[in-house]
Amino acid sequence: WGIFMRKTNWRLVIVGFALIVLALIFFAGMTLMTGRSSDPVALMQTVGQVSGALGGLGLVMAIFGVVGRRIA
Repeated sequence: WGIFMRKTNWRLVIVGFALIVLALIFFAGMTLMTGRSSDPVALMQTVGQVSGALGGLGLVMAIFGVVGRRIA
């Protein structure tokens, strides 16, 4: 069974979840500013792309951290 043991990388998990939370905060904060924008549709498209990329990166980091690496 020693071949299948893995060690969780908690740093990656924590940073991944932090990126997801920051993406949600950024999206919510920018949503409140759409009223002041001259082109709210373009603003939210850009904000959505950036938030999605940041959240996706955080999700991948968290998954890789949970999966971890093999212990020799």
